[in-house]
Amino acid sequence: MKNKPVYVYKGEALASYNFGEDHPFGPDRHHAFHSELEAAKLGSSVHYASPKKAAVDDLVLFHTVDYVDFVSTASDKHTGYLDQGDTPIFPGVFEAASYVVGTTLAAVDVLMRGDADRAFIPIAGMHHAARDTAAGFCVFNDCGVAIEYLRKKYHIQRIAYIDIDAHHGDGVFYAFENDPDLLFADIHQDGQTLYPGTGKADEQGKGIAEGSKLNIPMAAGSDDSDFKAVWPKVMEFLDVAKPEFIIFQCGADSLSGDPITQLNYSEESHALASRGLIQLAEQYSKGRIIATGGGGYNMKNLARAWTEVVKVFVETN
Repeated sequence: MKNKPVYVYKGEALASYNFGEDHPFGPDRHHAFHSELEAAKLGSSVHYASPKKAAVDDLVLFHTVDYVDFVSTASDKHTGYLDQGDTPIFPGVFEAASYVVGTTLAAVDVLMRGDADRAFIPIAGMHHAARDTAAGFCVFNDCGVAIEYLRKKYHIQRIAYIDIDAHHGDGVFYAFENDPDLLFADIHQDGQTLYPGTGKADEQGKGIAEGSKLNIPMAAGSDDSDFKAVWPKVMEFLDVAKPEFIIFQCGADSLSGDPITQLNYSEESHALASRGLIQLAEQYSKGRIIATGGGGYNMKNLARAWTEVVKVFVETN
């Protein structure tokens, strides 16, 4: 760590990305996490940074121009959906989603400048959005944009994306399915029992990218012991791949008691994954690892899981 602080992003611009009180992705997630994190008293080891808005030029690194225009136009509406019924339109949705992307890119810049080695963005990791459409509460795919941004601005090619959200990160997977330099590892609830229904074990990339993707579907009811049993597969996969930068989507909807999923992890699985990825980052990516909050719809669960990730980021040398 070299005594560098862990950057954690905080601000109403991030909190504004929500779909209202009656939606699972409600307005309290940002506050629930930051209340728990502040109670952990990590002091000067954490640097609170403000959100930043992405420019349209950033958004179209990953998304199509037509789709970005569609969201911009829809942002003035008060009803309807951006997709087939999962992702509601709300006034200002374009600006709120742009802040999610811009904040993830700001974290990339911080790490690439060397101001920090590790960063955490709670309202981020919108892994379902495809290049041309919203999906699953995700408007713009900040992880996908970050991958393209790293390549264009910093010429970082070999990037690892690791996802332990209960839902498969289909928006990232299919956007880079033919890309051998995007290393993808995803532990998720089996698609037979959970949205989006993708991420089978035999989905390993296509063409020259075959073998660059690792999908590990888990049975409903899987717990920490099951996660611990499969995690070495991720470590081995990434150890062979030797990524230059790590993006970690650490959705908390995989914890026991989430209202829309059926996995039974505790925050200990998040801690295990965080420690392992730090070890790999120190070996191969100059310590650089960004974590994004992803899903999680039980406020106590997401507060504990995300705080555990930040604690491991702070305490692991």
